[in-house]
Amino acid sequence: MNQRYDVIAETIRIEGTRILATLIRTVGDVQLAEDAVQEAALAALGAWPVTGVPPEPRAWLTVTARRKAIDIIRREQRRTDKERDGSELLELNRRELDQDAILERVVEPEEVVQDDLLRLIFTCCHPSLSPPTRVALALRTLCGLSPTQIAGVLLTTEVATTKRLVRARQKIAAARIPYRVPAEAELPDRLPAVCAVIHSLYTAGHAPAEGSAAYDLDLCTEAIRLAELLHTLLPDQATPTAVLALLLLTEARRPARVDAAGAVVTLDRQDRSLWDQELIARGVALLNDSLERSDRQADAYQLQAAIAAEHARVPSYPATDWREIVRLYDLLLEVSPNPAAELARVVAIAETGQVTTALDLLTEIPKNSRWHAIRAELLARQSRYPEAVTELTKALATSPLNHPERPHREHRQSHFQHLSITHPPTHPQPAPHPNPEPGPQSAPHPQSGPQPAPHPQPAPHPQPAPQSNLRPEPGPRPRPESGRRPRPPGAPAEPSS
Repeated sequence: MNQRYDVIAETIRIEGTRILATLIRTVGDVQLAEDAVQEAALAALGAWPVTGVPPEPRAWLTVTARRKAIDIIRREQRRTDKERDGSELLELNRRELDQDAILERVVEPEEVVQDDLLRLIFTCCHPSLSPPTRVALALRTLCGLSPTQIAGVLLTTEVATTKRLVRARQKIAAARIPYRVPAEAELPDRLPAVCAVIHSLYTAGHAPAEGSAAYDLDLCTEAIRLAELLHTLLPDQATPTAVLALLLLTEARRPARVDAAGAVVTLDRQDRSLWDQELIARGVALLNDSLERSDRQADAYQLQAAIAAEHARVPSYPATDWREIVRLYDLLLEVSPNPAAELARVVAIAETGQVTTALDLLTEIPKNSRWHAIRAELLARQSRYPEAVTELTKALATSPLNHPERPHREHRQSHFQHLSITHPPTHPQPAPHPNPEPGPQSAPHPQSGPQPAPHPQPAPHPQPAPQSNLRPEPGPRPRPESGRRPRPPGAPAEPSS
């Protein structure tokens, strides 16, 4: 029975955002649509274990949500003794008359659903809303995060987050913010925030904030789908093209990120023959196209994509051009300085052999669990194993108990404890690379504080990455010439891996 409920809950989670987007277009009220979708989900949890999941679950949920919306409107009328717009209620009732006609309309072409989702993103990112409110509203409506989870992301309280969401919905309704893709003249004010939302959605899947899974495939797939849609809508815009390039280059490595048991596999140990060559080739082509459209004046997305492409273009880990990666991180920090990018740059500098310099640079970066884990690996390179054990103890103490990297860090801690006994400091032993798993890193929100740096940490027993069929040059090598183009408002400083 529990397994059946899990399947139902997963179906509702996958379809929920699309249903919400369609219903908002129908009723024109975000709060009403959310309440109706929640009631429809509860109805499904009560009915489907008995009747089974219907052949068209999205159609079933959408029909039910529309009916629940009608019920909510009626309840409001009885409670407040005020009349709402009669035409809205009559229209919804008319649609309810013929079940077959409803199903025909509900199972809309995929293109319509995609447009609904894009409209929802643009609505959440309206320039009349403050940047924190845009993020909170998008995380709630697009990612389905609870107020408690959003509060954790924005480093605020659940009460404050709930009030912010209520005010956002009220402002959208009061200002009659249109539920549509804006005209071309309005795009400059909206596009950076829309790109940031899509990027954040992928980041939420690539590095989940909760749970023990290394990634959430559904969120990653949905983010890429939306990025594809935005690129199709605006093919001549450099930023959406760069976002899609970054997501594809990151997604290309996903099959090699975990082993058969679900454990994290670090970059230096990944089987590159599992990397998706088609995604890499297309990602590099999109990146080069984006750079040409911006006269090679790279923004944060383009530079992050260039870093991912630099990893993807070489056949093995030892062949990585770390000096080029350091150069790209230097440009990224000029455009979008933040602790996550600084940590990633420290790792890259250490890979060039400058471990002491990397340790010195760490002292200037705010501490978090990843900071301690990276410092442990760098200390181990200098055979300072007792200090490395201490740092990993701090890393474990400041990370969730079900964090996907926790088993790896516990193994490293035990390994360094053993080395501290068997290898005195006078006989330096090489330690594994503190290599990051390059990928989108969540951008610290203006109020969110430092975010996690790239992961994972070094593998327990480093060895050269297996040779693969990866082409040394999947297309022209991207060479951003400058990172001095200002970061547009709403664009993330650095995505989280």
